[in-house]
Amino acid sequence: CRLFHFRTESGAEVDLVLEDRAGRLVGVEVKSAATVRQQDFRGLETLARLTGDRFARGVVLCTGTTVVPFGRNLFALPVSQLWA
Repeated sequence: CRLFHFRTESGAEVDLVLEDRAGRLVGVEVKSAATVRQQDFRGLETLARLTGDRFARGVVLCTGTTVVPFGRNLFALPVSQLWA
């Protein structure tokens, strides 16, 4: 697995991008809030659009309590789920 940061010239960014050996990508945004909004996925949506089929999923880690889908392969994920 390789780790990257993603940022475009227009300012869209993703905190962490993980790439597996097959070239598939998972984007991770970290928010210190319980509530996640659609705009929190802007960088992940840009990454998905630019990488096409290589984009496996994107998650916004948050302090909420429920996994919430925000579109195709996009989810708000409580950070506590990393240890569940």
